[in-house]
Amino acid sequence: MSQLKHNIIANFLGRGWASVMSLAFVPLYIKFMGIEAYGLVGFSATIQALSGLFDMGLSSTLNRELAILSAQEGKQKDSRDLVRTLEVIYWGITSIIGLSIFLLSPFLAQSWIKSQALSKESVQMAIALMGLVIAFNFPFSLYSGGLLGLQRQVLLNGIVVSMSTLRGIGMILILWLVSPTIQAFFIWQAFISVTQTLITFFFLWRSLPKSQISAKFSKNTWLRIWRFSAGMTGITLVSLILMQTDKILLSKLLPLKEFAYYNLAATVASGVTIVIYPVFTSVFPKFSELVSRKEEEKLTQLYHKSAQLLSVLVIPLCVTLSLFSKDILMLWTGDPVIAQNAHVIASFLVIGTSLNGLMNIPQALQLAYGWTELAIKINIVSIAFLIPVMFLLANRYGGVGASIVWLILNASYVLIGIRFMHTRLLKGELMTWYSQDILRPLLGSTVIGFIFAIIFKGSFYNLSVNLFSLTFVAIMIFLGSFITTPLTNISIKNFLAKHWAR
Repeated sequence: MSQLKHNIIANFLGRGWASVMSLAFVPLYIKFMGIEAYGLVGFSATIQALSGLFDMGLSSTLNRELAILSAQEGKQKDSRDLVRTLEVIYWGITSIIGLSIFLLSPFLAQSWIKSQALSKESVQMAIALMGLVIAFNFPFSLYSGGLLGLQRQVLLNGIVVSMSTLRGIGMILILWLVSPTIQAFFIWQAFISVTQTLITFFFLWRSLPKSQISAKFSKNTWLRIWRFSAGMTGITLVSLILMQTDKILLSKLLPLKEFAYYNLAATVASGVTIVIYPVFTSVFPKFSELVSRKEEEKLTQLYHKSAQLLSVLVIPLCVTLSLFSKDILMLWTGDPVIAQNAHVIASFLVIGTSLNGLMNIPQALQLAYGWTELAIKINIVSIAFLIPVMFLLANRYGGVGASIVWLILNASYVLIGIRFMHTRLLKGELMTWYSQDILRPLLGSTVIGFIFAIIFKGSFYNLSVNLFSLTFVAIMIFLGSFITTPLTNISIKNFLAKHWAR
């Protein structure tokens, strides 16, 4: 269990630092390149997310399979053949992605993106360069999935921290000293992406168990894992449709400037994933290991502990970002126009993303059991609701309409979707998940959050006062969640009892 704690800490540090590097420089990107160019950065993120469909669940499959194989004796050759098999497939897909985006760049520049300040030629070149960035970055998912499965998460996060620092600082220097253009932005991104992928490739192969027989592409390996991979492909497909429909529609419906406001709001909401990703990536391999050993009692305990840990981190962040979104945007960008246009969207997106994040532990449990059908069925029903409603509201109300649909969709997962899972896995644990894992930290955070929202309403004027006040409020909201969550409440009692005994 100590390794799990180390992995969680490493993932928090790695993900947190990468997010800081990403978020801290956004105002400078806008300052150097302009708001429309930043809209293209957001469009690039959407295209990159869509390219995840071509992952076909292979990175998650590698994660799960290596976690299982590492718990068994004499599986060195199987582990190496698994990586080589998926690697061959992945690099073939990589070349297709890069070429496809390059060929589509004229159409996207001329008929999809509604630019005003940027010329069509500049937009087309930027999209072509996006293809390079996405293609070079794509194999990183596979190699990082392998390191996660081997539970080499400290190593992986060392790579992430180093490369995200180089990416962010190097980008600012290039925009400042070389060329403040969107083309320069994507050229540097491409260089960092290929460097990061090659470094992760090297360390994954070095971390695999040694074998006297060379690794090779194995048809039998593929036949053994294809069902889980196909299920993950289905989950990836419907998840991408659900998570990217808003951005795809808005990139077509809205002027590039307004689309940039939506992407800024989405970037604020993505701050919640800083705490979601580390917990999920740490517990998923451990879930897979416990499932393979049929240790259900330990699995149940870990399920609730990890769910409560995620709640005590996600919910306070959600309350803070949603209630004080306008102040945070103003503090972050220094631009009252951006804050005014993006804060309502940001609040709705933050709540929706947080609800989605709370479902990550149940999802990790399903994947550990290899049960992919439930997520696919629920998401197909969700898509049938999402696409027509999203189109209508986004077309009429723009970003605000799209963000409301996102909130409603994820609320339905928490209220309805989780019930189906507990009819099959960890039966009888549903009400514990609601009452102990979710409701108690939710009440602790929201009560304090609304009190401070009333107290501080309209009082954030000076930048330094704003920063100090928001930090204080965030800490108090977190404490409200911390002291009401069973897991942390027990930790507090144990700590006090230990020191009281002294």
